Amino acid sequence: MPPAELRAISQSANDFGFALWQRVRDTEGNLSISPSSISLALGMTFAGARGQTADEMRRTLRFGRDDDATHRALGGLTGRWNRTGRPYEMSVANRLFGAQGFRFEPSFLTVVRDRYGAPLEPVDFGQSEQARRRINSWVEDRTRDRIRDLLPAGSIDAGTRLVLTNALYFKGRWAAQFDPADTRTGAFQAPRRAVQVPLMHRTGDYRHARVDGVQIIELPYRGDELAMDVILPERPDGLAALEARLSPEALARWLEAMHEQEVQLTLPRFRISPAASIRLRDPLSAMGMTSAFGAGADFSGMAPGLWIDDVYHKTFVEVNEEGTEAAAATAVVMTESAAMHESFAADRPFLFLIRDVQTGAVIFIGRVADPS
Repeated sequence: MPPAELRAISQSANDFGFALWQRVRDTEGNLSISPSSISLALGMTFAGARGQTADEMRRTLRFGRDDDATHRALGGLTGRWNRTGRPYEMSVANRLFGAQGFRFEPSFLTVVRDRYGAPLEPVDFGQSEQARRRINSWVEDRTRDRIRDLLPAGSIDAGTRLVLTNALYFKGRWAAQFDPADTRTGAFQAPRRAVQVPLMHRTGDYRHARVDGVQIIELPYRGDELAMDVILPERPDGLAALEARLSPEALARWLEAMHEQEVQLTLPRFRISPAASIRLRDPLSAMGMTSAFGAGADFSGMAPGLWIDDVYHKTFVEVNEEGTEAAAATAVVMTESAAMHESFAADRPFLFLIRDVQTGAVIFIGRVADPS
């Protein structure tokens, strides 16, 4: 896969991910999403979209006009991240769970199999709870049990015809690890209160910058292919303003400003493990994917009469002295039912990204408001 194609699809996923972050960031507390996982799951779904539905998905997901090139590039990212023999662990798995006896378009199954490595597994959605447990079990297995209950109770029923699922797992050690002996309890200025948390300390050479009222530092993982960027507002109460400014253009400007220098680094240990999945139907509709979520959707390239009931997304991120473990999963639930379903929709807070520094793909975006 030419590097330019990987960089281009990574930029598309980043543009989409930052726009989606603006739609979900009002959620209080710690938060994380994986633009890469969501883009892969919706990329598979896009393979079956036609007409207005395809046009809306293409614009919302920031895909180019060449659909085959889009699927080829997303498959290239999957292949890149599934390579073996690296000093970090990363794996991406895709799978279709389809209703037993339901006929899907052969061309659609070919695209998702050949480009995304996603086989079709028949399940009995008439036994909806059993089917839900099977899909959740697959996600748990592919994420080392870090993502549990991706599909909540009631998320699928006898009208469900297809669940397109992505699971992503990463575990990497810092290129320069923190010494646990230097970790001390200290104050973190969370919203409305100060909390006492374990703060890791290390002095070393890092790429770092002060620019546009923020500080940014890059913490590489072993192998120098992936890195975490910690973005800290200069003001203790400046996280909301920082998030509002977050965009691909701003990130590019901040990354360009970084240069290597000796830094005395303080970073809290933290863990983001939400109990509930994020439901993305409303944010994606607001971003322009309106027809995909109704009976007027055109997924005729997949099968006649299907539409997206909801998109479920969940992440896990843990940072400690050794490195980072992170996982994400996304499930797109397709239904044939005629009935519409009701929809329910540093020492202070900071953002973080986990990026593929060679392609530019933002694999995770996160916020730590309170690591306690």
